[in-house]
Amino acid sequence: MKLTDRTYSLLLLTPAALFILLFVAYPLCTLVYDSFHEVSLLALSDRTFVGFDNYEEAISSSRVQDAATRTLQYTAITLSAEFFLGFMAALLFKALGERSSLARTVFLFPLMIPPIVAGLLWRYMLMSNFGIVNWILDWLGIIQTPNDISWLGDTSIVLFSVAIPDIWLTTSFVAMVTFTGLQNIPQEIIEAAKIDGAGAIQTFRRITLPLLRPVIAVVLIIRGIDAARTFDMIWIQTEGGPRFASEVLSLQVYRTMIRYGRLGEASAVAALFMIGLLVLSLIAFYSIWRPGLSDT
Repeated sequence: MKLTDRTYSLLLLTPAALFILLFVAYPLCTLVYDSFHEVSLLALSDRTFVGFDNYEEAISSSRVQDAATRTLQYTAITLSAEFFLGFMAALLFKALGERSSLARTVFLFPLMIPPIVAGLLWRYMLMSNFGIVNWILDWLGIIQTPNDISWLGDTSIVLFSVAIPDIWLTTSFVAMVTFTGLQNIPQEIIEAAKIDGAGAIQTFRRITLPLLRPVIAVVLIIRGIDAARTFDMIWIQTEGGPRFASEVLSLQVYRTMIRYGRLGEASAVAALFMIGLLVLSLIAFYSIWRPGLSDT
């Protein structure tokens, strides 16, 4: 029996399709189904249909609202810092050319570290009594004693503190993706702009940035979603403390489901979280990925 190209393609796609159905589609359907029921972890088979009660409770909960606000703040902090530092590093690598090959390799080292290890490492580095960060600040004379700054114990700065490992870990990802986008810009366009008298700033604004819009959109969406759903890195540092000052939505869902045993309410919060990420991703996509010079 001779296989057609279409049949052969379907056979190759079957394992991936089964994987998606089993590990993506089924859990999502179960999540949505549970969000409309009252479910206890001690009796998963006993489900009581409650309609939109879980959603109403989640939306009206001040705890969920505060966690959502902190999630947006945490995402904004990490995304803005990673994009700025990564973009500057990519421009530097582009300017150095082949001379940056070793620096690019070293720059990728943090990506090889698991997030939970990075969180644990920075937890000890940021400790107020014997952490190396406060020790260096004390040695430089910026603070009086190593106990002056409680990075993970001060509610006013803890959200910034738990974002530091994320920024350190994934700035290299932003830099490498952006550097690849810079490498793919046709050099002939840059040279033509220089011949026409365009300066470095004009070339960057009128040519480089418009052509990088698809890359920027991909970076912001991928890193934005990844930062918003961060769990392990924050949990290993503060467990959402002090006084829930670093509790984001992923931690709030975990507490509601595992510690309080309210699976239905946790599913509703997770479903709203997923919808919010989808909406924000679409807004970012259509706001940034506009036709550039290559499409005109």
